[in-house]
Amino acid sequence: MATYSTFEYDVLIIGAGGAGLRAAIEAADKGVKVGLICKSLLGKAHTVMAEGGMAAAMANNDDRDSWKVHFADTMRGGQYVNNWRMAELHAKEAPDRVRELEGWGAVFDRTPDGRINQRNFGGHRYPRLAHVGDRTGLELIRTLQDHAVYKGMTVHMEHTVIELLLDGGRAAGCLAYDRERGRFHVFSAKAIVLATGGIGRAYKITSNSWEGTGDGHALAYRVGAELIDMEFIQFHPTGMVWPPSVRGILVTEGVRGEGGILKNKEGRRFMFDDIPDNYKPQTASDPDEGWRYVQGDKSARRPPELLTRDHVARCINREVKAGRGSPHGGVFLDIAWIKEKIKDSEAHIRRKLPSMYHQFKELADLDITKEVMEVGPTTHYVMGGIRVDADSQMSTIPGLYAAGECASGINGANRLGGNSLSDLIVFGQRAGEYAAEFSRKNAAARLDDGAINAAMKVALEPFDRGDGGENPYKVQADLQETMQALVGIVRTESEMLQAHTKIQEFKARAARVGVSGHREYHAGWHTALDLRNLLTVSECVAVSAIERKESRGGHFREDYPDKSPEFGTFNVMVKDSGGQLQVSRVPLPPLPDHLKAIIEEQKS
Repeated sequence: MATYSTFEYDVLIIGAGGAGLRAAIEAADKGVKVGLICKSLLGKAHTVMAEGGMAAAMANNDDRDSWKVHFADTMRGGQYVNNWRMAELHAKEAPDRVRELEGWGAVFDRTPDGRINQRNFGGHRYPRLAHVGDRTGLELIRTLQDHAVYKGMTVHMEHTVIELLLDGGRAAGCLAYDRERGRFHVFSAKAIVLATGGIGRAYKITSNSWEGTGDGHALAYRVGAELIDMEFIQFHPTGMVWPPSVRGILVTEGVRGEGGILKNKEGRRFMFDDIPDNYKPQTASDPDEGWRYVQGDKSARRPPELLTRDHVARCINREVKAGRGSPHGGVFLDIAWIKEKIKDSEAHIRRKLPSMYHQFKELADLDITKEVMEVGPTTHYVMGGIRVDADSQMSTIPGLYAAGECASGINGANRLGGNSLSDLIVFGQRAGEYAAEFSRKNAAARLDDGAINAAMKVALEPFDRGDGGENPYKVQADLQETMQALVGIVRTESEMLQAHTKIQEFKARAARVGVSGHREYHAGWHTALDLRNLLTVSECVAVSAIERKESRGGHFREDYPDKSPEFGTFNVMVKDSGGQLQVSRVPLPPLPDHLKAIIEEQKS
């Protein structure tokens, strides 16, 4: 039997992006022993890809903003199936978390009078995103990483968690392996925080980095935690589409926040063609009003390019399907046009969007200050995830917490741009606080040697099959093709049932994957282990999407194109029941009268 080393902590954080680092800082601040596991190198988390900014109602650029407006925007963007308590806490606490980052050394862009600058973003009524050019996620990680090191904790870099371990139904630890040498490690902990990010690698075209294989979702699911809202996948409207080697890489919404416009091959600004009724009172009636809005005119309304991401992505998809797309299957995003409005526009664009300028220049040999970009929808974010308590972030498994993208509730059917970064720090802080409290109140858990040995045996089975087994890369590629084609932006029941059947076939193939050689630096083995998680989350997405027979937010069904009042009263929940996926409906708790009044007040 394989051997392993052991580590003991009070609180174990799995994932070192924004949520994981913020949870680790908070737990360490409470005086408990903290261990931090990250799949790649510290500082390389996918959080760095969140470029545009973090949403917080600080009212630095428009004094009409407040937590109430932010709360109402978040609920409306989520089509009112959000966890209202999480949306409330997020809107109230985000400003303090941003100011806290500033106190720890984050260098934000400034207004002329020295306050943190805030920019416009899709779905937000007022300029609300605190930003550092278009590199905000990188600054967030840099700041949190430095502060985490200052607080003191043990970091296990380039480790992947294979299985969570329970003790009498309570979280007790995990089995992991280091990606460099392939050696097993067992971690025991009184409390665990999952902060593993998203599931984008289940799709062919994605902005997600290689780590986004749904690890936290699947780990929690396998030990009996409940997942909700898995049908709600966010396809970011603007990913690169050319050249093929960079297809899917994110183009920040900040381009549109700074005045970028979307055009089809006919040169028409097509977003004015389709403005949802509930957003018409807040959307510009013509291009001139839209331009005045992005320049800070308080009397102007936002341009339609800054409507919610689900709507913009569907509009782009419609143009492409109608034959009005760009040469490589997208549409055109144009920021260069602002030369008509601003002197020295090239320097202005490079100052406001330095990463985008560099990204297109280096990867596509295109100068965005002079030329239009080709963009199209890319799988970006999953609104669904582990069902958690709004205040504590504890899952339905005692001692197991979740924060960030692998948790669910705040976003409902669609996440507003910029809410992700503030979500990370608001609920990362809460998860760390409550996990530390749980660890102080509970004795050390007992680890089951039998469960550890069984998990190691399963992990090593691909080596037993060797080169005679299935190719893990081929199974993953086939899964990605299936999810992209059959459970994508526009869905139908027949296609999703077909996808579900194929996923069962992929599961059988994944059970036969084989690799040869030794465990050191073995990317094929890593892929074989990732497959288990990707198949789990893909099935959860497909089954949840079949269950929701309506169109809402990031879930659009061609066979049920309208919203249904009935389906606005519950979340779709999936969990493991004796090795079988069980789907059910969880009623939404009633919205308190004082929050209901805020939403009604902000509709005008």
